[in-house]
Amino acid sequence: MPVWDDLVGQERVQTQLAAAARDADALVTAITDGTAPPAASKMTHAWLFTGPPGSGRSTAARAFAAALQCTSPDRALGGEPGCGFCDGCHTALIGTHSDVQVVRTDLLSIGVKETRDLVRRAQLSPAVGRWQVIVMEDADRLTEGAGNVLLKAVEEPAPRTVWLLCSPSLEDVLPTIRSRCRHLTLRTPPVDAVAEVLVRRDGIEPAVAAAAARATQGHIGRARRLATDESARSRRAAVLKLPLRIDDVGGCLKAAQELVDAAAEDAKQVAEEVDTKETEELRAALGAGAGGSGSRMPRGTAGVMKELEDRQKRRRTRTQRDTLDLALTDLTGFYRDVLALQLGSSVAIANEEIRPDLDRIARASGPERTLRRIEAIIACRDALDRNVAPLLAVEAMTMSLRAG
Repeated sequence: MPVWDDLVGQERVQTQLAAAARDADALVTAITDGTAPPAASKMTHAWLFTGPPGSGRSTAARAFAAALQCTSPDRALGGEPGCGFCDGCHTALIGTHSDVQVVRTDLLSIGVKETRDLVRRAQLSPAVGRWQVIVMEDADRLTEGAGNVLLKAVEEPAPRTVWLLCSPSLEDVLPTIRSRCRHLTLRTPPVDAVAEVLVRRDGIEPAVAAAAARATQGHIGRARRLATDESARSRRAAVLKLPLRIDDVGGCLKAAQELVDAAAEDAKQVAEEVDTKETEELRAALGAGAGGSGSRMPRGTAGVMKELEDRQKRRRTRTQRDTLDLALTDLTGFYRDVLALQLGSSVAIANEEIRPDLDRIARASGPERTLRRIEAIIACRDALDRNVAPLLAVEAMTMSLRAG
């Protein structure tokens, strides 16, 4: 199966990446054989993948990384890079290739220290592969200082090193960095294409896959989770009941509190799963005694433990924000459906399973009020990005939703 098969609904981007992979292969072959490199090449040392959430930015970057490392024997017979079954493709896709570094963060930002480590790695020659590839899935989370560190590496690239940066939009990346990258824009995949890949790749029942793809409006990752996780479906159903519970001030405040508490509970569950294991592994590495968490730590290790605690706290904050943002996205979809009904639009309804609730809200107000409610949700997301206390931001939103 070619590496491009999971790149859903991105035919134009796939064509561009496949052409660049062919030119990259010809370039490495020329270097290895000591022949003249191609006169014109679609390959470059830095790429920037942008597109809305769920469009498959990181999937495209990983597929391209695999195609760059492809070692298929069929190539001698004219086969295309990116076969999907050779050792280079397979290890790049599953994350074990020694020359493909995938960078993602579960924190709020990527700092200078981590970026400097990446830049040092980028200066190395490929160990076993054809290219040294660094995939940064959250380039929009680089701090300003980290962005300036990365800029130096992109300005003066090492031979046979490729940077693949992923970001929601061009504006989320420093202008000096994006001006030195080749830009590829991904679109939101069609709902039918997402449903098809859920059936083909994940073995999900067609009806369930279609409902999940429609509910998430083409967001591949969320659709897969919604189709396979009962708790995710339950949380989403609870969020979509919120517009029916804000008839008075008390209802607004209670709904806001429950929404924030649910996000905090999600963050707590992630912490319980990950933090304890991380802490115990670090304690063992530092030579703590066998007496469990209460055992005495070696002298001079308090700073390392404090750094881990700070990292875990930032991760809990990020998880809570991500969960809230997902809920706000579902709320936006609710009012988008309401607006479509009010305007008599032919656009497909995403939340068809709650059509009676949508009809009720649509009859009780007009399009102007619905637009103001969507704006209130957007304002809440902006407030959370500015580090406003979650409960205050969500309470303000629910009050605005009630007022319309």
